[in-house]
Formats: sequence, structure tokens, C-alpha cells
Amino acid sequence: MKRNPPTLRRLRTEQSNDAALNLDQKSSLEIAGLINSEDVTVALAVTRALPQIARAIDLVAAALRHGGRLIYVGAGTSGRIAALDAVECPPTFNTDPRSVQFILAGGNKALASESETSEDDAPAGRKEMSRRKPTKHDVVLGIASSGRTPFTVAALTEARQRGARTIALTCNPNSPLERAAHFAIVTQVGPEVLAGSSRMKAGTAHKMVLNMISTAAMTRLGYVYGNLMVNVAPKNEKLMQRAIAILERATGADHASATQALKASGNRTPVALVMLAANVSPAEALAALKKANANVRQAIAVAKSIYLADAPAASASFMESIEDLPPQERER
Repeated sequence: MKRNPPTLRRLRTEQSNDAALNLDQKSSLEIAGLINSEDVTVALAVTRALPQIARAIDLVAAALRHGGRLIYVGAGTSGRIAALDAVECPPTFNTDPRSVQFILAGGNKALASESETSEDDAPAGRKEMSRRKPTKHDVVLGIASSGRTPFTVAALTEARQRGARTIALTCNPNSPLERAAHFAIVTQVGPEVLAGSSRMKAGTAHKMVLNMISTAAMTRLGYVYGNLMVNVAPKNEKLMQRAIAILERATGADHASATQALKASGNRTPVALVMLAANVSPAEALAALKKANANVRQAIAVAKSIYLADAPAASASFMESIEDLPPQERER
């Protein structure tokens, strides 16, 4: 039997926060202190969802490793937070913009202007998802604090019907969005300081979760070395200096050597890192990265193994080259 979604007023995220009943009578410092004390509870709510977050990370990493996509879908604040995480992946990890995408109710114009009426348009959710042609290789993550947004529920349902792995991210348990997904990440942050304003604790929780999923998935793929952002694309002066500092820290190279390696690599930070760490040429570093599917740590190991394998041949070639030299020259 089909279950009706709970009325909005019954959701915990919509209820009034007893600690903030007299919010309009408080001083600026008291309001800031109250919001801050409530924000402290957000991390604890996320902590309780860590097993599900880890499951999501593994799914996303596997999908991206095999050429699939991570597709976020949401409306209002949830959709805008999803868009932010998606567009930050290319500059942070130098990923293809198509690998992490977002679908926002109301389209891209809703990023900069109010378009909240679009969240009730379930047919539009299905249509927008069908345009992306999700398959079994993709992961689709639907985000809605209430867990009942028609646009997002319909989009997630469409994605699942097309074979994609689906995840719900919400702040209320047993929601229509959770039932539409293969599994859910539920961050139960409770009532907001400003009743019903899910851009606050709910939005903060979801930003934290998306940070975890995208960062950890990219780390599992090897786009991070240690805790360094080694796939950064140095497209401006700040990022150029950041890339050089990363190379220095990761390899122990001095500033001049790191700068020279980055230039020789064509300003490709992971190529420069493999060059320095394995003492190989740009072409050899690039080949190692390709063989390791862009996993930087594995590429270093590949490059070192090739270098060591070639070392005896190189040594023999060197010895042959000096056999005809006079004895005094050989000693040099």
C-alpha cells in the first residue's frame, strides 16, 4: 500500500526550536551564540551517518573509476549546495567536468535567483534526469532536507528505473526520497534556530557530507598524495605557487627544482610529482600515470619499477661507452 508523505509540520526540521523561542528579543551576540551552539550539534548528526557516508564513498569511487558519473540532484538550498560541490571538483582534482554533475530544479538560473516553485514539478525532475541518460555505471545522489521534494524524488526514481545506483541525503528518516533510493544518508539535525529555514543546520550538514563524499572518493582514486592536492591545475599565480609548494613538500625538492619540473611537465602537477619522485622524464611520468589510471602514488611505483628495471641496461651501456677511453679518463 502506498504511504502518504507526512505533513510538513510533523517533520523535525520544520518544528520550532525551544532554545530559540524568543529569538527576536535577543541581542546580536545572543543570536550569534545560539546559532553557534546549534551548529555544534551538526557534526554529531553527521557522525551518526558515517557508515552510510562510507558506503556512498565506495560507490562513487567505483563508478568514477569505471568511467561512470556522480550526478547530484536537488532543489533550492539543497540543489545549490550540490552545484557548489560539483563545480569545485575540476579545479580541486582536475577532473573532467562531466564526471561530477548537478541537476538543479529551475535550471542554472536558480543558482542566482529564487526558483522555489520548481521544486514541486515532478515531471520536470523526471525529464531533467532522463536527459542525462543515467545507467548502471552512474551514481545519482538526491538531496532534500525534508525528504519529500517532488522534483528530487521524481528525478531519483527515474534514475533508479534506468539502472543507476541511487542515494538519498536528507535530514528526516523514513521519507519518500529515502524509499526511492537504494539507501539513505540521514543527518538528523533537528529543528532550526529559525524555524523551517533548512539553509541553516540542514544545509551545513549536507555541505559537510558532500565534502566528505567527493573528497574521499577522489582520494580513493589516487588524485591525492598523502594529504596533498596534487592534481591541482595551476591556472593562476596563486595556484602555480601552491603547486610548487606541493611538489616541494611531497618530494623534498628545492624550490628551483620543483619550479623547473613543473615547467617541464607542461604545468601538470601530477606529472611533475612523478618526475621528481621517480627521477624520470616527463614522457615516462605521463606513461606511468596513464598505466596507473591517474593514481599518483601507483604511478610513482610504476615509474620507479621501470627505472630500476632499465638501470642495469643503462649501467652496461655506460661501461661499454668508456671501455675505449684512456685509463686516466676512465678514473674520472
